[in-house]
Amino acid sequence: MATLAVLAMSGLGLAACASDDSGDGGGSGDGGVNSAGGTAPGAGKAECKQLEQFGDLTGTTVSVYTSILPPEQQAQEDSYKVFTDCTGAKVDYEGSDQFETQLVVRVKAGNAPDIAYIPQPGLLKTVVSSGDVVEAPQPVSDNVDEFFGEDWKGYGTVDGKFYAAPLGASVKSFVWYSPKMFKDNGWTVPETWDDMLKISDEMVAQGVKPWCAGIESGEATGWPATDWLEDAVLREKGADFYDQWVNHEVAFDDAGVADSLDLVGGILKNDDYVNGGFGDVNSIATTAFQDGGLPILKGECGMHRQASFYAAQWPEGTDVSENGDVFAFYLPTTNEDNGKPVLGGGEFVAAFDDRPEVQAFQTYLSSDIWANEKAKATPGGGWVSANTGLDINNLTSDIDKLSAETFQDPEAVFRFDGSDQMPSAVGAGSFWKEMTAWITGESTSDALKNIEESWPAS
Repeated sequence: MATLAVLAMSGLGLAACASDDSGDGGGSGDGGVNSAGGTAPGAGKAECKQLEQFGDLTGTTVSVYTSILPPEQQAQEDSYKVFTDCTGAKVDYEGSDQFETQLVVRVKAGNAPDIAYIPQPGLLKTVVSSGDVVEAPQPVSDNVDEFFGEDWKGYGTVDGKFYAAPLGASVKSFVWYSPKMFKDNGWTVPETWDDMLKISDEMVAQGVKPWCAGIESGEATGWPATDWLEDAVLREKGADFYDQWVNHEVAFDDAGVADSLDLVGGILKNDDYVNGGFGDVNSIATTAFQDGGLPILKGECGMHRQASFYAAQWPEGTDVSENGDVFAFYLPTTNEDNGKPVLGGGEFVAAFDDRPEVQAFQTYLSSDIWANEKAKATPGGGWVSANTGLDINNLTSDIDKLSAETFQDPEAVFRFDGSDQMPSAVGAGSFWKEMTAWITGESTSDALKNIEESWPAS
C-alpha cells in the first residue's frame, strides 16, 4: 500500500498576472512561473528567497485536498506557517477518508481542489488523463532535481511531462525485532539474507518462532504479503526487472517472479519459522496486520517484516529505539549486484490550477525548507521524507531517522510499492486475493497464473 501527494502547476512566464481565487482550473501547462506582482511579505528573509518570485499573495487562498487526517493533520497545517509568512497566502486544508474515490468524482464534476496529495502513481495517471492537472512550474522541477532522486521524479511524471513532486514517504523494506533479545542471544543485525536465515534457524533451535506475520486487513486482506513479494523481486531480480514486472512487460507468472515468491515462501510458509505467538502458517491470513508484530514484545517471535509506519502500532509506552523494546533493520538483499533496493510509498502533490499562490505553495512543499519545517512540526515522530535536504537531526523518532538515512543512502535504489502502480483489478484485487490463497495452501504457480490471467486486456 502506499501514500503521499503531488503538486502540479504551469504558468505563463515571469510576467506578472492577476491572481484570483476562482479556482476554475486551467493554465498553459508549459512549466512557466506566474507572479501576482508586488513585493512578497517575506522578502529578504532567507527562508522566503525562492517564494519572492511569486509576489505579494496577501488575501489569496490555496485549497488542499488529502487523505491525511487527524492526528497527523495538525502537523501538516502547522508546517505551512512559513509559507503564509513569506507570501501572505493562506491554506484551506480538507482531509477525507474517501479521498481516492471523491477526488475523481470532484475532478469530473469540475470541482477539483487547487492541490491534491495523491498517494498512488496510478491515481495520479488517472487524474492526469482527465486533462485537468497542470504541469509543475520550473521551480518545483528544479527542487525535485536537487533534493530527490530520478526515480522519485519519474513517479510524478506522466507521458514525459512532470506534474507532481514527492511529499512524505515511508520505507517498507524493514524488519522489526527486539534489540534486547538479539543482545541477550549474541545475535547481530544481519547484513545478508543468508545471515537472516541463519539467525532464524538459531531461534528455532532455542524454541522460538523466528517470524510472526499478519495479513488480515478487511477488504484489503493480503496486501502485506504483496509487499513481501515486491521486496523479494527487487532483491533477486533487480530494479529493471521489477519495473518491467510492475508494468506487465514481464508476465506476472514469469519464472523470476516465481523464484522470488518461493524465496518468501521459505519464510512465510515454513512451519518451523511461523507464526510466532499466533498459531500455524494459516493463522497469518486471519491475524490483523496491526497485530502482526506484537508477539515480539513477549518474546514469542523474533522478527516481523513491516513498513516504517508500523511504529504507530506498538502499544503506548513502547520504547521504539535502537536500544529499546523494539526497532527495525533494513531487509537484507540476496544479490549484491542489485545494489541496496528500498521498497516504499509516499504522496505526490498534484495541482489543478496555476494561479501564483498555487504555484508558490507547490514550490514550498517541494523545497528543503518545508521538509525541515514539517519535521519540526512533528515532535512526536511518525513522518519522514525522501528529500535529501531534510536535516535528520530535525527528526525526533529513531525509526524516522533510520528511514531518512535509508532514503539518503547513496547506494539506495528506491522503487514505489508495485501494487499501487498496477491496474486496480490486480493491485487492489487479484494480487491481494491470491497472496491470501497462497498463504493458506495455494501453490506458487497457481497463484501467479491466476493473477496473470486477471490482468486487464487494455
